[in-house]
Amino acid sequence: YSEAAEYALQLVKDTGKTFIHPFDDPLVIAGQGTVGREILDQLPDVSHIFVPVGGGGLLTGIAQYVKALRPDVQLIAVEPIDSAAMTKSMAKGERIILKHVGIFADGVAVKQVGEHAFAAAQTLVDDFVTVSTDQICAAIKDTFEVTRSIVEPSGALALAGLKAYELPQD
Repeated sequence: YSEAAEYALQLVKDTGKTFIHPFDDPLVIAGQGTVGREILDQLPDVSHIFVPVGGGGLLTGIAQYVKALRPDVQLIAVEPIDSAAMTKSMAKGERIILKHVGIFADGVAVKQVGEHAFAAAQTLVDDFVTVSTDQICAAIKDTFEVTRSIVEPSGALALAGLKAYELPQD
């Protein structure tokens, strides 16, 4: 992502075109909140939502929508161990920049989470979980066995997080 963003910003300078941030623009985040609506519409009794995290826009959009209507729903952010910018930022209390990001789950491989996303996650996200490449691969396999769909690693992240997370027992 970082190299593509640098290139896009250079194009803005060279051409005068407008750059719309892919995960840290308030309107993009609001649009991603529609995923939260779909979840609540389809699963009215949902108690936990596991969200894959790269820059944090999807997480933030879902969290803003869901928490406004159902503050009882637990929002769990899921990141690969080797690209855990949000988890590490939360632990430090400020946005950090990763020196290196893993590329297996390239759809979430960012060095720094967005400003808007970080601020919102501090108050809206209930927990964070990181998963290994092996756990992501197991989730890809599980998805295939049940649905006969092959998902990309970033698409399997939420399932990997669900499987790794210890839900409270009733």
